[in-house]
Amino acid sequence: MMSTEAQRHRPWRAIDRRPSRKIRVGKVEVGGDAPITVQSMTNTLTADAQATINQVRELEEAGADIVRVSCPDQESTAALDAIVKASNVPIVADIHFHYKRAIEAANAGAACLRINPGNIGSPDRVREVIAAARDYGLSMRIGVNAGSLERHLLEKYGEPCPEAMVESALDHARILQDHDFHDFKISVKASDVFMTVAAYQQLAEVIDCPLHVGVTEAGALRNGTVKSAIGMGNLLWAGIGDTIRVSLAADPVEEIKVGFDILKSLGLRHRGVNIIACPSCARQGFNVIKTVEALEERLAHVSTPMSLSIIGCVVNGPGEALMTDVGFTGGGAGAGMVYLAGKPDHKQSNETMIDYIVELVEAKAAELDAAKRLAEAVG
Repeated sequence: MMSTEAQRHRPWRAIDRRPSRKIRVGKVEVGGDAPITVQSMTNTLTADAQATINQVRELEEAGADIVRVSCPDQESTAALDAIVKASNVPIVADIHFHYKRAIEAANAGAACLRINPGNIGSPDRVREVIAAARDYGLSMRIGVNAGSLERHLLEKYGEPCPEAMVESALDHARILQDHDFHDFKISVKASDVFMTVAAYQQLAEVIDCPLHVGVTEAGALRNGTVKSAIGMGNLLWAGIGDTIRVSLAADPVEEIKVGFDILKSLGLRHRGVNIIACPSCARQGFNVIKTVEALEERLAHVSTPMSLSIIGCVVNGPGEALMTDVGFTGGGAGAGMVYLAGKPDHKQSNETMIDYIVELVEAKAAELDAAKRLAEAVG
């Protein structure tokens, strides 16, 4: 029988990623053959260093690879040094127009600047920012948004559109390239899914830098998750995207969770327990919905990639369990069948199933982690 890991990587599930050059955001590689990274942005006042550090730590625990903070004023860049030193992930400083904030952020230890070089004024200012980035080993992100396109592009195209966004991105990229600076990635985001996808598709054809993918201002948790999954899912499925940010009007931790769920659904990255569950019906031998809710909460701390099937009856349960590391299928009479590595193993009562499954998953995670450490030591 094929292992669950092999099933995850069948040829018909393979996605060919768009070739791109690789850059670094601090210790994290972006682009090329590096894993697609997941990032979010703090919503605390950056000047309040402790509040921002606390939120960065929450994002780290959720699995964030990169965290961005806004630096609109000198108080924010002054706090950046403490934030960077307290963080285990690279910090991106979000700079909009003031070139001095970019230089201050570089000096404070930021790993990347989110800045559009065409927006910061004279050529001398651009040169100063590029020099600071080069001196401190920073990369940059050119971030184009449909809602803040340059006036001359809006006059040229009449309204925000993919062509205007791509032209804006290439104009900013050319400034960096003219200064022989190539450690940058680009985003071309809109709140409209169609515009976002079209802009990234066009951009991917004409430049080889890494692409930061996202649907901006997607909305509240449910609606924003749906829009992001549709837009980003289409791009990632086509191989477009090297780092992602899900933009939700919600707790930033939810952005990380949704980001990993999108990647997990496409087989592009695996983190934590992937719970496969039926929607439940009259055939269920236990309360599937409440069981899954409890398991999601109690297994949130497990970062080891694993699959768990929770199916209410024997119609689809055995088939789904064949493809998961751990499975439970309702069988009636107050008990269900436990599956291990795809095989039926033993029965377990519904009354104690949640505690029992948590213990099984934690033990399996520890086993997989130990095997991984051994393989790394031998290799």
